[in-house]
Amino acid sequence: MKMIRAIIRPEREAEVLTLLEAQGYYAITKVPVLGRGQQRGIQVGAVSYDELAKLMLILVVEDADCERVAALIEEGAYTGHPGDGKIFIQEVREAYTVRTGKGGL
Repeated sequence: MKMIRAIIRPEREAEVLTLLEAQGYYAITKVPVLGRGQQRGIQVGAVSYDELAKLMLILVVEDADCERVAALIEEGAYTGHPGDGKIFIQEVREAYTVRTGKGGL
């Protein structure tokens, strides 16, 4: 299993979720976050914003689905401008459902 954490623009949430749900990926955790990338925020006139509102999506998928899910997120989140986001992928050794104690997804 793999855990995918994607940091995206909040305004691209609907596009990303629509693509994921159309392919059957419904189990998603959404967390509003603040951060900045390599551009270190943005400058608007005389005002500098060094922390920007972003949205973190967290999904755990089977290994075989990982590349497909990452590609769907990238497709939905893409605007072509700095700050489109980042996708992180990590191994998940085990997962359990709290209610049943059952292992796996």
